[in-house]
Amino acid sequence: MITQSFHPEKESLFSPEAFLGKRHYVCEKAIATFSHEIFHAVLEQYPHEAVGHINSANGKRIIYRLTVNGQPVIFYMSAIGSCLAGIDVIEMQWQTGIDKLILFGSAGSLKSDATQGKYVIPTQAYRDEGMSYHYAPPSDYLDIPNSTRLAAIFEALHLPYVTGRVWTTDAPYRETYTAVEKRKQEGCIAVEMELAGVQAVCNFHGIELYDFLVTGDILDGDTYNSDGLAAANHSLDKFHVALKILEQL
Repeated sequence: MITQSFHPEKESLFSPEAFLGKRHYVCEKAIATFSHEIFHAVLEQYPHEAVGHINSANGKRIIYRLTVNGQPVIFYMSAIGSCLAGIDVIEMQWQTGIDKLILFGSAGSLKSDATQGKYVIPTQAYRDEGMSYHYAPPSDYLDIPNSTRLAAIFEALHLPYVTGRVWTTDAPYRETYTAVEKRKQEGCIAVEMELAGVQAVCNFHGIELYDFLVTGDILDGDTYNSDGLAAANHSLDKFHVALKILEQL
């Protein structure tokens, strides 16, 4: 069965060294975004230098080291989807040596009265994707270890937030009425596409992950509503929140 894909041994037939050369240790902390608009806005605002790349047949994405208030931080634009985002973490970490990653993105709301106007801090992710089953033993949900610490940081920063389970899926066009209702009954308050896989990869490779979301489209109404999706994807405030989190780590 596909969910029995986890093997605990650390060594694989090949590692990122086959494609990227020897490991490098450049910085301890990183921030990733899924938004090309946020990515380019940040590069326009802060001094930066290229320190690596994520390469594939689709093209090359550059990994940068920013200087923010005199402090270095790795910054890159992640691919979308659990598998590709997880591979990005592995290859980025190989080239930079980071051990802390802040990841933010958008999500669909499954409980709009709870998520509206608030950041979402996931506590568990439903594993409706394939990547996590290669990096963690099979289970329905994966714990998000740093959710409690992140909630404490949001509390100290006086930022509005809600905590709860989220649903990670590789198949957004199969978010059916039945599936949505089942996840809601299990306590999921949002749906997104990366967290379960990225968290499993981070656990396996000893990286501290701090993940928060902003809901845009709404899936718990009578009809689907995507009015807030663009703002949830591209609003620059999420990067500024990530910088504040960075200061607390």
